[in-house]
Amino acid sequence: MSRENITFGGDAINILGNEIKVGDKAPDFKAVNNDLSPFESKELNGKIRIYSVVPSIDTGVCALQTENFNEMATELGENVHVITISNDLPFAQARFGAAEGIDRAKLVSDYQVCDFGEKYGFLIEGLRLLTRGIVIVGTDDKVKYVEYVQEVTNHPDYDKALAAVKELL
Repeated sequence: MSRENITFGGDAINILGNEIKVGDKAPDFKAVNNDLSPFESKELNGKIRIYSVVPSIDTGVCALQTENFNEMATELGENVHVITISNDLPFAQARFGAAEGIDRAKLVSDYQVCDFGEKYGFLIEGLRLLTRGIVIVGTDDKVKYVEYVQEVTNHPDYDKALAAVKELL
């Protein structure tokens, strides 16, 4: 699904960065773990990964998306790595993860330099938030599935994402 005509609360927004597409090599990016240590996506190269992208874990839809993918990660097993990424501060992500029992999805923050947002085309111009979506990467480090949710306040298509991951297992 294209990132054209994305809206936030019904208002059109501009998304910065390079739009990622199925078949692209997944760009390596750097973010921040909840303990403020560096997260480097290249450490997961050669593994199946789901990037669950949310604007802020402090909102209802983002919280549910994170919880849903945490459950999926448990069902899909150790060979699938779920990374929830937002521009929330690492402290807020750690608090949320502890409060909600997020134990299989890894929460990382793109707040410092928006490396993920720029390389994957999820950065909302003017807000410094990420738009909602999903990117699934296979063991060959190529993008297998992309969803840029057309209205940021809506849920992604969990069933399609799950089906895409199951094809890789």
